[in-house]
Amino acid sequence: MKAIISQKYGTPDDLILTNLEKPVPTSKQVLVKVHAASLNYSNLVLLSGKPFLARFAFGLRKPKYSVPGSDMAGTVEKVGDDVTLFQPGDDVFGDLSIFGWGAFSEYVCVPEDALVLKPSTVTFEEAAATPMAGATALQALRNKGTIQKGQRILIYGASGGVGTFAVQIAKAFGAEVTGVCSTRNMEILKTLGADYCFDYQKEEIPFKEAYYDLILGVNGSNSISDYKHALKKNGTFIHVGGAQSQLFQTMLNGPFASFMDKKNITNLLHRTNHDDLLFLKDLLENGDIKPVIDKTFSLDSISDAYQYLEEGHAQGKIIITF
Repeated sequence: MKAIISQKYGTPDDLILTNLEKPVPTSKQVLVKVHAASLNYSNLVLLSGKPFLARFAFGLRKPKYSVPGSDMAGTVEKVGDDVTLFQPGDDVFGDLSIFGWGAFSEYVCVPEDALVLKPSTVTFEEAAATPMAGATALQALRNKGTIQKGQRILIYGASGGVGTFAVQIAKAFGAEVTGVCSTRNMEILKTLGADYCFDYQKEEIPFKEAYYDLILGVNGSNSISDYKHALKKNGTFIHVGGAQSQLFQTMLNGPFASFMDKKNITNLLHRTNHDDLLFLKDLLENGDIKPVIDKTFSLDSISDAYQYLEEGHAQGKIIITF
């Protein structure tokens, strides 16, 4: 089978397309023929080994997981004797990041808990776009932010992979959503249902008034003080992505700000689980979320896909097709 391997930390040019032996499932595994996969920020971390702290999880000297790729969608080809959730012919999708990665290959063997059935109403590309970005948005809003109907939510960086899901999930929970993005992405936010849209390239972002119950910092390099000013008392700011300086501010100043100002400043460490995948499946099936796909690349053009992701201006998700 064709697969992408990463033998050292480096750049997209260091990714290698090669042939590997087709895997054989164990008694508790599912063999899936992959039709589509997607890129996330974590793919850049796994490729470059930066920030350095990430190497304690991904391998100190070289990548621990030679075949990258987490989000995927495909068709079950074979199941182990002890598998109960799936049978050959089922269309599935999932996140392999806690199961050894490996989605950038034509076939993959994973435990059945890594997967859920793909709704017939969505394409393989849309399903592959959903797991990590969708779960990150869900966990930030529901788990960390305890989102409630009628709350006012600000999403800074609302047009990227996580941001586009966050806008739609927040609306599904009945919140009033304000999205912040660049000029070229304004129309995307409107089509996703954002109540208010701000263009950070042309407009002053509403940080001066304590207006929002919950703020998601998905992208950008604003100071934590900006977000604190915009939060109501007992409001929550969650750092999901963006500049490393913002992450360090959240980690170092967050506990003090939370104590002194009665405003919760925190960050999110995403970890996909089967229950969240099922929740996202239901949202897809009901039409509450629709993945936004920017560009699609073939497996042998994956270096170009990584380079496009590195530029940081993707509108929604980047997909790899097989």
